[in-house]
Amino acid sequence: MKFGKLPDISNIDFQLPKDAEQTKSILSVNKQDKRLDHTTQFFVGATGWSMKEWVGKIYPKGAKSKDFLLHYGKQFNTIELNTTHYRIPTTETIKKWKAGVPKDFRFCPKIPQSISHSRDLGLNSGQIALFCEVIQGLGKQLGCCFMQLPPYFGFNRLDILKHFFEIFPSHIPLAVEIRHEEWFSNPQYFTSFFQILDDFRISSVITDVAGRRDVLHQRLTTPTAMIRFVGNDLHPTDFSRIDDWVNRLYDWSQAGLEKVYFFTHEPDNILAPELARYLVKKLKEKGFENVRGPKILAEENPQMSLF
Repeated sequence: MKFGKLPDISNIDFQLPKDAEQTKSILSVNKQDKRLDHTTQFFVGATGWSMKEWVGKIYPKGAKSKDFLLHYGKQFNTIELNTTHYRIPTTETIKKWKAGVPKDFRFCPKIPQSISHSRDLGLNSGQIALFCEVIQGLGKQLGCCFMQLPPYFGFNRLDILKHFFEIFPSHIPLAVEIRHEEWFSNPQYFTSFFQILDDFRISSVITDVAGRRDVLHQRLTTPTAMIRFVGNDLHPTDFSRIDDWVNRLYDWSQAGLEKVYFFTHEPDNILAPELARYLVKKLKEKGFENVRGPKILAEENPQMSLF
């Protein structure tokens, strides 16, 4: 992911900001609504499965590309599904994806750019209905859809976004990421945007990336957190930042957080499994046993490192 990437991170303050004031109340209400013991569900994934570099690392040695999704699903339990950003999949493709992963796996498909990057957010194109009809074929394997608004999508288009939420089926979970700087520099714009997410029960995407610390807004709008974590080639700060996130997620879980979708990004996606593995290890140390993530095969079988 190029958004917010920097060639030099030596002067970046990676400390997590405090939670937005409304985050506590969102989680508190959810916890009060619970009738049973509260358990946060964790879904940890990367941004794609077509990685030949993972063969012999998290995919078995000699794995074929046609089986990459099968092996990915054994290692992760979610994915930031970028392929849907470029085209709406066919019904047959959806069936194939669904059949290729375990029952605890959740796809998080990105809204097609023909919708998210169009002038009217696809309201007059028929694309919204088509996408929703097809994507519902994932059934229980559908996690949370994810709409990434372009950097030029500003406050002047807020009414269009509201209309989009009125049209988008409320039973399909959705999270939204904003990038235009004015959403974060103008308190009125910031409040207006997140209030609309609150009203429509739309989740907010939180992105942790070196060059845009403003998008690390810590403002939850539902009891579901979608976090896009952008690392820097496993720099030491990648791991200290993960440590901070584990502590924050623990606090949110105690406060009433229901679900977490956490996506690890590294340059070219190659090192994402190592970062995800560290995240899962730290979550388990914190007491979260219901979380799974990738295992590095060379660590499972030390003899592999001899060949």
